[in-house]
Amino acid sequence: MEKKFKRHLVTAALPYANGGVHIGHLAGVYVPADIYVRYLRLKGEEVIYICGSDEHGVPITIKAREQGCSPQDIVDKYHKLIKDSFSEFGISFDIYSRTSSKIHAQTASEFFRRLYDEKVFIEKESEQFFDTEANCFLADRYIVGTCPKCGNEGAYGDQCEKCGSTLSPNELINPHSKLSGSQPVKKLTKHWYLPLDKYENWLKEWILEGHKEWKTNVYGQCKSWLDGGLQPRAVSRDLDWGVPVPVEGAEGKVLYVWFDAPIGYISNTKELLPDDWEKWWKSPDTKMVHFIGKDNIVFHCIVFPTMLKAYGDGFILPENVPANEFLNLEGDKISTSRNWAVWLHEYLEDFPGQQDVLRYVLCANAPETKDNDFTWKDFQTRNNSELVAIYGNFVNRAVVLTHKYFGGKVPAVTELRDEDRAVLEQIPQIKEALENSLNSFKFREALKDAMELARLGNKYLTETEPWKLAKSDMARVATILNVSLQICANLSIAFTPFLPFSSAKLQKMLNAEGLSWSAFGGASLLESGHQLNPAELLFAKIEDSAIEAQIEKLHRAKEENARKAAAESEAAGTGSEVVPQKAECTFDEFEKMDIRTATVLEAVRVPKTDKLLQLTIDTGIDRRTIVSGIAQYYTPEQMVGRQICILANLAPRKIRGIESKGMILMASEQGGKMRFITPEEIVGNGATIG
Repeated sequence: MEKKFKRHLVTAALPYANGGVHIGHLAGVYVPADIYVRYLRLKGEEVIYICGSDEHGVPITIKAREQGCSPQDIVDKYHKLIKDSFSEFGISFDIYSRTSSKIHAQTASEFFRRLYDEKVFIEKESEQFFDTEANCFLADRYIVGTCPKCGNEGAYGDQCEKCGSTLSPNELINPHSKLSGSQPVKKLTKHWYLPLDKYENWLKEWILEGHKEWKTNVYGQCKSWLDGGLQPRAVSRDLDWGVPVPVEGAEGKVLYVWFDAPIGYISNTKELLPDDWEKWWKSPDTKMVHFIGKDNIVFHCIVFPTMLKAYGDGFILPENVPANEFLNLEGDKISTSRNWAVWLHEYLEDFPGQQDVLRYVLCANAPETKDNDFTWKDFQTRNNSELVAIYGNFVNRAVVLTHKYFGGKVPAVTELRDEDRAVLEQIPQIKEALENSLNSFKFREALKDAMELARLGNKYLTETEPWKLAKSDMARVATILNVSLQICANLSIAFTPFLPFSSAKLQKMLNAEGLSWSAFGGASLLESGHQLNPAELLFAKIEDSAIEAQIEKLHRAKEENARKAAAESEAAGTGSEVVPQKAECTFDEFEKMDIRTATVLEAVRVPKTDKLLQLTIDTGIDRRTIVSGIAQYYTPEQMVGRQICILANLAPRKIRGIESKGMILMASEQGGKMRFITPEEIVGNGATIG
């Protein structure tokens, strides 16, 4: 029999504060965690939702060096960006703090010190790469060389981002320091290690025997690690950014970020509840659930539990770790370094007031058991065909018809027919299915259950056609609309965990704010005579132009990546990253291209974009508009009067709602600078090139 808990401690993986949050993070961690927490709150459970920025580690120091600022400047910038984005998106943390806080430094230091004093750690000396010019040890990311697997000359000491191979610095060919460019030497250094191997039997019993209910991807990865045999893992490293190792003889050393970061869950709880935090971390009546991505499974299922076990003092262990797989974007792996991502803060700017649409799509397409793919076309289709055409359409018709025929007051039921009872009887059945799915962390299935209730209402209203019966049988219309409004009220509860903004809007429309989970399933949530508020559209149709703008943004990112790769290759003198020659074309195919000269007559920036200019040009045969991503290289003033070459017969394409007819011929220089391809001397507009 499943144990009943008095309270729930829910944590979400700490996002790394060297960039924004993208849809991969949201789908993998934050949307499912928020759904679960909102569901528990709606049921009246005692729950806290803990998160914060992970602000230590090498990537932050690298970004600080690149931007000529301090690591603190970097984390301050991105902590605010991430926190504000989460808040606007409706992620309902009880606290969103950070690992650079004073209370976190105290908590992490005390945690390390206790394990150190109780001789849990192993002290070992090992040879690490050292930069004699910079006079410091080099973390893996500060060592660059040639990948032994694919020959990429820009591979890091921990990974080759070109082929995806996991590496160690010793495997690199011709390694050199990212700081000074010099060849590093090996030098002895001392570090402390957590002996995971000593806890292997305990972990096998706790996970493999005690948690067979965990998701197969989580259980399977844990089993693979345990079957392969665990090794001691370093908990410190040579770095000047992080929580200093709190023992003598550890100058210039900080806590390794993987050891430091999960302690952030504890320190953030202390910050939230300084006098009451222990009941959340040390009471067997508390159920702890970690929401993470699959790349964090080993840390949350093996490493952090071992730390808590070694510490003792009553710390509880996670009851479940429902990790998701990865979300891809338009058929390609999301990459922050390549800017191949949909960033949350940019989405909120481009789609104001449509937080719930993204929440819906990311849940509907969540990578719960395998990697999934996000496409902008699917995003549009799910909004227009499901949220607008099914859920929104049903609610709008029910409320509008009630205002039309009954002055906006809930009509009384006159007589329930079999078709009415059949619909009402399905509501508690849908509630039960939805609860079972949520309790077992099957959020995609739970969302389907909620949408099934909307489909049920839409089908019921379509088949009963009260707008036709209004001519002859208003008593029947009253019953139909009463049943429809009860479905609307139930929908507002069912969708609250998934679509909080839309549910609040619907409950306001129904004049029934604060409906609880216990009311869900009932057939009389709205009493007859209850006054509704005016009808509003729950969702708005997303037009093709908005989707085309997002796809164009991704195309520009891909082109920019190609330019950067070519520039880096040219700078290195290798030529290995030159864009490959395209497939062979015939002379007849080339002849189809109408390349001709034109002059720019007018130029303006496209509103709310950084890279787009709208050009009005004279082609010699007509005046037309072209939208071009050159605003970062040329101002509108520089463009007016300039002669350019264009591909004139390219099929028109809408970009940010503007029809662009043609493409400018450009050349990409080293460093990504774009140059125009033009005749040596000014010629007449419309002169053909070929």
